Amino acid sequence: MSQNFQIQHLNGRRGWIISDGKAGNDVQARGVADALGLDVEVKSVFPRGIWYAFSPWIGVSPHVRFGEPGSQFAPPWPDFAISVGRLTIPFVRRLKRHAGHATYTIVLQDPKTTVGAADLFWVPEHDKRRGPNVITTLTSPHSYTPRRLAVLRRHMPEAIARLPSPRIAVSLGGPNGDYTYPKASLEMLACALRSLSALGAGLMITPSRRTPPEITAYVRAATEGLPRFFWDGEGENPYGHFLAHADAFIVPADSVNMSGEPCATGKPVYVFTPQGGSTKFDRFHAGLRALGATRPMPAVFERLETWTYAPVSSADEIAAEIARHWSRRRLRIGTPHAHADAAHAHR
Repeated sequence: MSQNFQIQHLNGRRGWIISDGKAGNDVQARGVADALGLDVEVKSVFPRGIWYAFSPWIGVSPHVRFGEPGSQFAPPWPDFAISVGRLTIPFVRRLKRHAGHATYTIVLQDPKTTVGAADLFWVPEHDKRRGPNVITTLTSPHSYTPRRLAVLRRHMPEAIARLPSPRIAVSLGGPNGDYTYPKASLEMLACALRSLSALGAGLMITPSRRTPPEITAYVRAATEGLPRFFWDGEGENPYGHFLAHADAFIVPADSVNMSGEPCATGKPVYVFTPQGGSTKFDRFHAGLRALGATRPMPAVFERLETWTYAPVSSADEIAAEIARHWSRRRLRIGTPHAHADAAHAHR
């Protein structure tokens, strides 16, 4: 069955995104839902108390009234449900039990739950989870497809157009369980940015929701007076335009999303590595380097290198795998029209 037919056959079907409210998780879920062409509703969950502390192993709070009239989790059940994050697992597990084969359930990332919690899991290749209902890709899914980037390139916001070329998009990360941001790391980043400006580049800088205020303030002060567009969180987020109009990127090693998304452009991506790291992140970044997408950020740019590579974007690949697994299940359980669908696809 062709991938194009499989995905087109899903266009307009109903989907739920079960969201824990984290922006990075929602980006991944929305990327897959868009690639599948689903008509999506977002179901936000905010468990408290023991329901928060013991997720994903505990069930759903009775206060949710799951499956009852008036609850946000009530019939008609969706054709697909996509969840990300440990707090969403009790809900997708309960949905699978209530809806049965009416809903195909998908979990993104590895929330350390049992294999039967959903019909299909996606994990990045640098994670170790594997199995017959597990699919993997190098990068995480997102909605910045070639089509969307092409649309964004039709119009360059004035704040970006005023900058000198080449334009360098700079994404700021933040400390996590694997990386820290001592002063020496921040000084290295600031020195690199100033050296880019000395080469005539314009900077487009954006913090993420994970970026602590002190890191944002440090980089803002370090680039004061340079040709730059520094997004302060006010107004429309320009990140999509940064992706569409940048000639090169600087990304933080501590974020899989922010490192992977610019690779969808085929433009040079330099990886800034603060202090720390882990074998998991090492595997991820080694994979990007092997594709020719990224190179380490130098402490000082003496020149801006340029290189190209085939754009890396996983949402369509994940959607095709979901469609393939879903179609196989329809054939296995004898869903009406499934055999006709398959026969049509093989013509």
